[in-house]
Amino acid sequence: MTKVNLNADMAEGFGAYDIGDDAAMLKIVRSANVACGFHGGDANVMDRVCAAAKEKGVSIGAHPGFNDLWGFGRRRISMPAREIEAMIAYQVGALQAMAAMHGLKVTHMKPHGALNNMASEDRNLAEAIVRATTAVDPTIILLATTGSELFKAGESLGAPTASEVFADRTYDGAGNLTSRKRDDAMIRDPDRAVEHVLRMVETGRVRSTDGVEVPVIVHSICVHGDEPTGPAIAGAVRKALEARGIEVVPLPDVPLN
Repeated sequence: MTKVNLNADMAEGFGAYDIGDDAAMLKIVRSANVACGFHGGDANVMDRVCAAAKEKGVSIGAHPGFNDLWGFGRRRISMPAREIEAMIAYQVGALQAMAAMHGLKVTHMKPHGALNNMASEDRNLAEAIVRATTAVDPTIILLATTGSELFKAGESLGAPTASEVFADRTYDGAGNLTSRKRDDAMIRDPDRAVEHVLRMVETGRVRSTDGVEVPVIVHSICVHGDEPTGPAIAGAVRKALEARGIEVVPLPDVPLN
């Protein structure tokens, strides 16, 4: 039986403000990417999500981003590599502390938003992120966009590295996520998301917005928790995968070789 992971970005609210339906998502996904306070999240939000993830048997990972609450971490910021390393280590450490309060371990790390997009293109930035993560804990799985410079850097530097695809995002002909400035960047229809995911899982390819068939490796499938359609898409994707005999498991249980 094939095993894949289904993950979601969550804990992205802040103070009195909620973003996404974390409770609903945690009933469906098997891994949670927990915002660590820079682009979203705070101690109380992280605490709640860690507690709920433990109850549901969901593995947790750090989801560090740029220190940009106003822009939700989706604005590009140029920083020296050493500052990137410190920023990543700081946020991973924050989640480790919250996880320890619940007897949990941080099992993976996935950069957020603009930081992730930039690391997908920039090898030097990607290597800084990998160095910081492995310095904190060399067993943490790097969750990186399939085919990206971050994925390549993780493998090159010897970090356990998982390849991620997106259920609710489209791809361009170079294999990058379509810019959010475009109207076709997001997939919000559950049936279309299921077709999109099954094509990637069953053929190892994704059809880009310009018709190019781009190779992909599918260890983990992401659904964005901040989207109102997140729970519906996650539920439909999980149901479709399991109907085909594909086991949906926490990320540490996915074979990476």
